[in-house]
Amino acid sequence: MPLVKGAARPAAAPPRHRFGAHLSIAGGVHHALEAAHALGCATVQVFVKNQRQWRAAPLAPDDVERWHRLHAQSGFGPVVAHATYLVNLASSDRTLYARSRNAFAEELLRCQALNIPYLVVHPGAAGDSSTARALDRVAAALNRIFDTHPDLRTMPLLETTAGQGTALGRTFDELAAIITRVQEPHRVGVCVDTCHVFAAGYDIRQPDAYAATIAAAARSIGLDRIRCWHLNDCQGDCGAHRDRHAHIGRGQLGTAAFRNVLGDRRFLGLPMILETPKGLDARGRDFDRVNLRRLRTIATRALTAAAQQL
Repeated sequence: MPLVKGAARPAAAPPRHRFGAHLSIAGGVHHALEAAHALGCATVQVFVKNQRQWRAAPLAPDDVERWHRLHAQSGFGPVVAHATYLVNLASSDRTLYARSRNAFAEELLRCQALNIPYLVVHPGAAGDSSTARALDRVAAALNRIFDTHPDLRTMPLLETTAGQGTALGRTFDELAAIITRVQEPHRVGVCVDTCHVFAAGYDIRQPDAYAATIAAAARSIGLDRIRCWHLNDCQGDCGAHRDRHAHIGRGQLGTAAFRNVLGDRRFLGLPMILETPKGLDARGRDFDRVNLRRLRTIATRALTAAAQQL
């Protein structure tokens, strides 16, 4: 209904937590949205192709149509995609590097066809080359893709990593080093993974330590560049560089770290995605449903406590 001239406009809905999970696209991408709605999610993360293969058949038109119909439901999104783990934009192997760049570009185009605004990617591993040269290669790949596809709307999100082996992205400074080498840095964002940053050495369990971590992110990349969070507990210790996800509140992070993140109003409205282990708990409950319930409880209490401190 159009507004009556001179009438007050309705107040904008306050920002809220937008929780989702990484869900399967087996049988068609639209199935992930159906599952997300059944879980009461406000967002979802998907692969846009088989993550174990380089190539993929074109998206089926009827699947795309059903995806858009489900995606258009009020209050849902933004949706996030995750790049296949085969992609290594830092590789010094020319064949693997070219294949990774081309595959990543293809996935960005598939995201655009599905109106997915963000594609999360691990920056890659340096292998036997120097970190500086590996960072250069990641930026060069992004520059090549952006030059080839100037109208590309989907934004790559560089994900923080646990820093295992020669993986890039263990610090916010490493992500910043890639972004500053990109010719159009406004086209690149960041995804923060709670398990990964903790494993990399950022202890976010205590309020002061969490504040220091966010301050480091602000200095290096700017908080406006953070477009997505992955919410995962961690099996290993802080700084152990082990990428092992655990259920919310059941790992070394505990509930304290999630209280800090979810009580931080600066990140309200961003997609917050579970990548916790799948399956059923001892009571036969779906783990995604259990973890989502825990997040909602923690979020409500965290925001209430934050409001009382104002």
